[in-house]
Amino acid sequence: MTSLYALIRPLLFRLDAERAHDLTAKALRVTSCAPLLPRLIRALYAWEDPLLAVDWSGLHFANPVGVAAGFDKRADLVDGLALLGFGHIEVGTVTPRPQPGNPRPRLFRLPEDTALINRLGFNSPGMVAVARALRARRSRDVIVGVNIGKNRDTPLERAVEDYVATFVALAPLADYVAVNISSPNTPGLRRLHERVALETLLHELTRLNRALPHPRPIALKVSPDETPDQLEAVVRAGCDAGIAAFIATNTTLARDGLHSRLAIETGGLSGRPLTQRARQVIGTIYRLTHGAPPVIGVGGIATAEDAYQHIRAGARLIQIYTGMVYAGPAIARDIKQGLARRLRRDGFTSLEEAVGVMVAA
Repeated sequence: MTSLYALIRPLLFRLDAERAHDLTAKALRVTSCAPLLPRLIRALYAWEDPLLAVDWSGLHFANPVGVAAGFDKRADLVDGLALLGFGHIEVGTVTPRPQPGNPRPRLFRLPEDTALINRLGFNSPGMVAVARALRARRSRDVIVGVNIGKNRDTPLERAVEDYVATFVALAPLADYVAVNISSPNTPGLRRLHERVALETLLHELTRLNRALPHPRPIALKVSPDETPDQLEAVVRAGCDAGIAAFIATNTTLARDGLHSRLAIETGGLSGRPLTQRARQVIGTIYRLTHGAPPVIGVGGIATAEDAYQHIRAGARLIQIYTGMVYAGPAIARDIKQGLARRLRRDGFTSLEEAVGVMVAA
């Protein structure tokens, strides 16, 4: 049966990609506030199965399927996205001060490749506005993470100050904090992958975290474009600092095998072309850490099979963004139903039993 989104998508795809996203965001905000609509949407999409529950660092996730950072920059879509059945929502990336990001157009669909290229450049309303939105959200039954970064005009040698300011402002309002050092769209940011710079940043954040009345799990989001040696150094630095998870991966600068004429656009590539590379990075991190700390898998997930193979490679949780652009609002439900079928088919009694079995084998 043709879904409603399959009928709507051609109309949305006639619009500029960012304009279509803005309209979608507006619809989510309206839906979450309208009388009766939230109950209907939840009935359609919020399918759950106890088999899919995941525990991580003191947090209980009803299911492993989350929204990756970048979809909800302002933290004002949490209520609407929760209605669609996601187990967690990562908002941001949030910078200390408001900044507009890069000039438009800066978000491009590549339908031939089931991909997106973005060079948004950390467009953010700033930490004060995001804090206000987090306090105002009504849905408290979904895990919310905050992804933090630095302002574009902050010199790299003062980057720690930006991360600290945003962490102090937002960590108490979030369930976990993700540290973004891997966006390709902020000049010089990926230099924070270098061992000394990364150790300095992570040790300062973990020191501040320990001082909180209720410390939050800190996750580190890594690039898919690191060499094996660079990735191992990042993982070692993260483990030494005591972070709670690695998020693998951010978007890539690679352009291998693309068919779209828009492949020449600068920015980070996400979607189907990233699937295999993200899975490789997930597996590498899992081999290095033996699953402690765990991996949150991101990159090229559009189906239940994609999600299942990321989990088998070592991901305990997964996140999607580009997949939702192409598959629509039912993607979380469809992935969860497909995951449950696959887990039972293969004899697993919980999702966590399947984590890393491909690597362990």
